[in-house]
Amino acid sequence: MPYLFTSESVSEGHPDKVADQISDAILDEYLRQDPASKVACETLVTTDFALVAGEIKSKAHVDAEPIIRRVISQIGYNRPEYLFNADTCEVMNRLHEQSPDINQGVERASDEEQGAGDQGMMFGYATRETANYMPLALDLSHRLLEELAKIRKAGHEMTYLRPDAKSQVTIRYADDNTPEGIDTIVVSTQHDEFDESEEKMLARISDDIRHILVPRVKAGLDAETQKLFTDQIVYHINPTGKFVIGGPHGDSGLTGRKIIVDTYGGKGAHGGGAFSGKDSSKVDRSAAYATRHIAKNLVAAGVADQVLVQVAYAIGVAQPVGLYVTTYGTTKAKGPNGQLLTDGEIAEKVNKLFDMRPYAIVQRFGLRNPIFAESAAYGHMGRQPGTKQVTMGNGETRTFETFTWEKLDYVNRIKAEFGL
Repeated sequence: MPYLFTSESVSEGHPDKVADQISDAILDEYLRQDPASKVACETLVTTDFALVAGEIKSKAHVDAEPIIRRVISQIGYNRPEYLFNADTCEVMNRLHEQSPDINQGVERASDEEQGAGDQGMMFGYATRETANYMPLALDLSHRLLEELAKIRKAGHEMTYLRPDAKSQVTIRYADDNTPEGIDTIVVSTQHDEFDESEEKMLARISDDIRHILVPRVKAGLDAETQKLFTDQIVYHINPTGKFVIGGPHGDSGLTGRKIIVDTYGGKGAHGGGAFSGKDSSKVDRSAAYATRHIAKNLVAAGVADQVLVQVAYAIGVAQPVGLYVTTYGTTKAKGPNGQLLTDGEIAEKVNKLFDMRPYAIVQRFGLRNPIFAESAAYGHMGRQPGTKQVTMGNGETRTFETFTWEKLDYVNRIKAEFGL
């Protein structure tokens, strides 16, 4: 019988995402000045207060305060009534030097033998459900909030919007795991005070979400996905009622508390390590990107309709201790005898194609470049690769690729290896 699956997203103004964006902006500044920087930056935000703390090994000299204030302002917290204001909030910096005990496990005489920055397992996932090989419920949840932020920043419609918001989408699936329709959409958005009653205020917000936001999101989707938007959708718009107090004044925010929003919305799996504020020597981040790249290229090449890849490391050791692949029974690739390949056989071929040592991952995706701030809101996976120009610490202007782990640059190699 049909079943339901739900994913959520949060906006760039959500307190935890404010913290993520500050941490990644500070990371980017260290990398801009010194690409070899080792950074672990954690951020706490609450009422008119932002604290950064963590461990750094770098030749760079970074003044964190103006970066923190810039990020907060760009998000939209720039009015006194928000009680979290880029211009006036207190800022505290508790960044300090990285432990030499940790550093000795990471750095080696040969760059190629760079050890993993920590033990642990990381997962990457991909599915044919969407054009960007992401789970549909999460993709739609992100799209709702990205479009809501565009409307807020344009300032022409829904002029009452404030930066904090959350979304949630529930998809109804058929027995063959194909989406049948959207069952429920939840949107909660922070807003200004209204002159009218709470009942009229909520009615206006609900009407605007249904007739301004949702049609814009729908218009950007392919025809098959558009068909999932029916009159049967249940909407919950600001279901708790008034939502004026929000952002870091409403709830404190911490780096790394939205790891499921950052990845696959509850599909696949997650190893538990957060991303933002960590340089690429931390395999929590770099190996999660690498496994997403593998899974996406496998699905795009036609090996399977759905793939989960796990890699695991021991701290200070370059070679992974294991690599695991599951296709959830959706394998299409066959061996020489015409039988479908087992997941173990697929993993063996993946091991031949992809060098999963930390240094190789860093080189493959350019992870010493200052490209991380863009990933800190609306998901690290499923994003469109692009470019950004950065003036480096030496005054040179360079162009870097962003979201390099989303490139489909291994499809032909995979097809050759698997005989597809």
